[in-house]
Amino acid sequence: MDTPVREEVVIVIRDAVDADWEKAGRICYDAFATLADQHGFPHDFPNVAAAAEPIRRLINHPRIYGVVADKGGRVVGSSFLDERGPIFAIGPVSVDPLNQDHHVGRMLMEAMLTRARERNAPGVRLIQIAYHNRSLSLYAKLGMEVRGSYAAMYGAPLRRVMSGYDVRPATPDEENAMNSLCLRVHGHTRAGEVREAIEGGTARVVERLGRITGYTTKINYFAHSVAETNDDLRAMICECPDFGTPGFLVPLTNNDLFRWCLDEGLRIFFVTQMMTTGLYQEPQGAYLPSVGY
Repeated sequence: MDTPVREEVVIVIRDAVDADWEKAGRICYDAFATLADQHGFPHDFPNVAAAAEPIRRLINHPRIYGVVADKGGRVVGSSFLDERGPIFAIGPVSVDPLNQDHHVGRMLMEAMLTRARERNAPGVRLIQIAYHNRSLSLYAKLGMEVRGSYAAMYGAPLRRVMSGYDVRPATPDEENAMNSLCLRVHGHTRAGEVREAIEGGTARVVERLGRITGYTTKINYFAHSVAETNDDLRAMICECPDFGTPGFLVPLTNNDLFRWCLDEGLRIFFVTQMMTTGLYQEPQGAYLPSVGY
């Protein structure tokens, strides 16, 4: 009797659509939860809904490109490329735990990098969880370089005001000042994110001596902050009503700010690394990166 031939199911990378978000959200939760459990860390997301809702927003965002890995009509992974600024950001990249170690992650990453090249992005960045050795190795093989390490800090909100620092909601007429500050610190703007944050009511600025000396699109893992000094950052952190989980990212090379966070009772959730390809400039000021960069 002839042995039946077992056909290999081909994995196809295709554009993500709204109908994918629940499955992709579940995979995102399972992938990061499984990884955290393997290394003895707390989960990035407290439940499936907390992972799925950001995936839904990413899929439906007009300036964020998303793809899924489709295996015989079943979603087994997803990845996203934030195209709101001149520097593109990859993430999250997640693969169904049952389909890991089958090159799905590489396929998703290659799709992101190809898209960035097609769009002539001068640089691409991502934030990688430091304890995930496999993703670190994959991204390095794809040409990405480690640029910095960051502690995700979390804990009870500090809920106090620093004298001389007026932290308040940003207004539309301050958008240019915010972009100019980002340009001085990073060498490029994040104008798309800034405008969305102003329109959404989450952006806040620090005004000191009559000038805008800092801004944040929201103090948490998914947003970024830029400032002239650490004290400007401290002022925003002090007045933040909730950091969320896993908190906000602090550059470990900023020893002054990092020690201050620890002295204030904040704790480290985990450590991450920024990886880049293409254009990169060392920041020339105080900043907190987002989960993208």
